[in-house]
Amino acid sequence: MLFRSYPNALTVIVALVVIGTRQLGLAIVFHEAAHRTLFNNRKLNDWAGNWLAAYPIYLSLDMYRPHHLDHHGKTWGDTDPDRVLADGFPVSKLSMTRKILRDLFGITGLKQLVGTSYVAYKVIRGEEVNPGTLPLRLDRQRMIEMLVGTLVTNGVLFGVLWAMGHPMLYLLWFGAWLTTSKLVVRLRSMAEHSVVPAPDPGDPFGNTRTTLTSWWERAFVAPHNVGFHLEHHLVITIPQHKLGRFHQMLGERGMLEDACIEKGYARVFRKMVA
Repeated sequence: MLFRSYPNALTVIVALVVIGTRQLGLAIVFHEAAHRTLFNNRKLNDWAGNWLAAYPIYLSLDMYRPHHLDHHGKTWGDTDPDRVLADGFPVSKLSMTRKILRDLFGITGLKQLVGTSYVAYKVIRGEEVNPGTLPLRLDRQRMIEMLVGTLVTNGVLFGVLWAMGHPMLYLLWFGAWLTTSKLVVRLRSMAEHSVVPAPDPGDPFGNTRTTLTSWWERAFVAPHNVGFHLEHHLVITIPQHKLGRFHQMLGERGMLEDACIEKGYARVFRKMVA
C-alpha cells in the first residue's frame, strides 16, 4: 500500500525489506511443518506447509524434510548437508562485503533460481543430478509437485494483484525473493552454527548457537522465535512458539551456563568477520 500510494526509490527499498523478511517468516513456518509441529493433523500440517508457506517462495516441504532431518542427526559431522553454510567462517571484511552485495544485488538469488531450474529440468527428465547446496532431496514426482505448486500459488498472488489493478506489484514479491530475502536467510544461517565453541557432532551446547533478540531483530531478522536454535536442536518436536519458554526453563535449571548463546545479531555478525 505504501509503494502504491508513494511510488519512489525509498518506498521500493522499504517494500523489499518488509517483503523479504516476511518471506523468511514463511520459510520458518514451512520449516516447522517439516518437523510436523505446525498442526497435529499430519495431512493438514503438510498441506499448509506446502501451499501456504513453501510453494509461494519456490520451495518444497516434501523435498526439504529429509534433507533437514539429516542435518539434525549429523550436525557438524562430515556428512552434515548444511555444514557448507557454517564452514569457512570467520571471513575478511572484504569477503563479507562481497557476500552482502551479492545478496542485495540479486546475484545470489539469480544463481539459486538458475541452479534450481536446471536441477528441476534434469530431475523431471529422469537424469542423475547433484543438488549441490540446494536444501532439497531430489525426487521426480515431488519436483513436479513443487513446480506446479509454485506456479499455482504465485499465479494466485499475481491474479489477486491484477484484479486489484496493480499486477506490476508482483515484481516486488519476486524482487524481494531475489535480494533481501537472501540476505536475511544468510544472516540467520550464519548465526546458527558458524564460529561456535565446539564444532563437534556430539556437543549440541557447543555446536549450535541461540541468539537472543530485540524486538526489531524479531521483526526483521528472526521472526517466529527462530533465534532459539540451540533449544530447537535439543528437542526438535517443540513448536516454535514454545521455544522461548523452553529456553527460560533450561536457564532456571542451570543448563545453559556453558551453552553457546549470544545477545543480538550484531555481536554474532562481528564474530563472522575476522
